[in-house]
Amino acid sequence: MTETQMTELSAADASARVKELVEDIDFTMLTTIDDRGTLVSRPMSTRQMDENGDICFFTADDSKKADEVDADSDVGLSYCDAKGMRFVSIGGRARIVHDRAKMEELYTQSLDIWFEDGLDTPDIALLRVTPVETEFWEPAHGKVVMAAGMLKSLVTKDAPDDSMRHGRISC
Repeated sequence: MTETQMTELSAADASARVKELVEDIDFTMLTTIDDRGTLVSRPMSTRQMDENGDICFFTADDSKKADEVDADSDVGLSYCDAKGMRFVSIGGRARIVHDRAKMEELYTQSLDIWFEDGLDTPDIALLRVTPVETEFWEPAHGKVVMAAGMLKSLVTKDAPDDSMRHGRISC
């Protein structure tokens, strides 16, 4: 097996691409640390990645994840689009915020499934993650070109062009 070739992006290009990926992939696995020191993950739907890079999710104040964030703000976010071969890993600091204006901006009716009274649901809050370390990987030439190259390599027995575009941002 050959080693994947990486194309590195500048910090500015990487930041812009991360925002696109995070908002396009939508669902992430949020990892927190529970009261026993165990890593715990659950799916979350991204509402926004703002101009500062902060990522917002809706949650409830009385949830286990809110308690875990209060006890230890270090969290991980893992975005995965397996079909598109696009991946984002974010290590950051989380906090629970009660910003009514921001909640009004980000709330949609699709959230009524979890928040019966909409924005008037008791204990509704935002979980805001500020990235500290971010990395992403995606096919350098698009997934169709990558798939065609892999099919070709099956016939020719040559190593496939599996080059990936990679970006890393440290805040």
